[in-house]
Amino acid sequence: MLYKTFKKLAFTFDPEGAHDLTIKLMQLAPPLAELYGGQRGDLSGGRYTLKTRHNNSWSFPIGLAAGLDKNGEAIDFLTRLGFGAIEVGTVTPKPQSGNPRPRLHRYIADESLRNSMGFNNHGMEFLARNIAHTSRNSKVLGVNLGKNKVTSNDQAALDYQKLYQKFCRGADYLVINISSPNTEGLRSLQEVDNFKIILDALERGRREYFCPLWVKIAPDLEPQEISALLEVIKEYKLAGVIATNTTVLSERGEGGVSGRLLAAKAQRVRTQILDELRETPRIELIGVGGVSSFEQVWEFWKHGGRLMQIYSSFIFQGPAILNSFRRQIDYLLDKNQVDTLAELLDNIDLATR
Repeated sequence: MLYKTFKKLAFTFDPEGAHDLTIKLMQLAPPLAELYGGQRGDLSGGRYTLKTRHNNSWSFPIGLAAGLDKNGEAIDFLTRLGFGAIEVGTVTPKPQSGNPRPRLHRYIADESLRNSMGFNNHGMEFLARNIAHTSRNSKVLGVNLGKNKVTSNDQAALDYQKLYQKFCRGADYLVINISSPNTEGLRSLQEVDNFKIILDALERGRREYFCPLWVKIAPDLEPQEISALLEVIKEYKLAGVIATNTTVLSERGEGGVSGRLLAAKAQRVRTQILDELRETPRIELIGVGGVSSFEQVWEFWKHGGRLMQIYSSFIFQGPAILNSFRRQIDYLLDKNQVDTLAELLDNIDLATR
């Protein structure tokens, strides 16, 4: 009820104005998260905890995707809400203002958003200070990395190199974002040769200080392009892939679309990835894109997935979506007579709903 009241007020503002106001309120009053049923850690004794293969322990299988808190201003609030992990950014080495406004649009009937933000953020120094001086309440923190608009693609590897060095010690995992549609030419970095140049530039830093490294890909890739990227991910021993970013729907306008309008496309990509990674369990998938119901999470688990993120559904449904997921997980654990979610997923072929 509390979020419904807040949402009704927030949706009277233009979308970006509402977003900025929300971040400011979160920044000023982190304890308010507890009014929405949030919690600092996994108070269930590990009932919902899932570990990645690089030992990042998500206290809940649902995390928050990048894009909401670009500058790490609301980490304390967001990590109290009940998410298993929080991903901040996208951050670029230098501050940048992003694309002209208006650049954020709501499709309320479709529970979807379209943004053409263009990696607007205060830069890596600002985000690094916020990470260093805020509480993450024992939650996993990821940082999403992007290149500056003024950086040419043939110099992009240097931007990612700087960002890795800046955040590898302060984050629990890092994400190479080469799939946003809102920076001209960025998606061409998903081409195998271009992607390898970035990874080659990161090799020395990864040897000096290891931080699990993921890559976030677009939902608009062809199946053969996805397969080629997965081979590179295996070759360079990345932690895994995050699928997917926003999609381009030209009939809706410029920018990337998230939410239910993305759901079918993102699910097809995730299913392909899970099928192709079945024989390579050390490479993991974090699912994201159009996830708004527990049925989608269950299908992801049945195909072999584990961890998911949400974004647009959190905007439209609020923290209640996390409480709904928790109730349905509790029901599943009780029905299948197991104590933990990890145990359920290890025996998912035998599980019933």
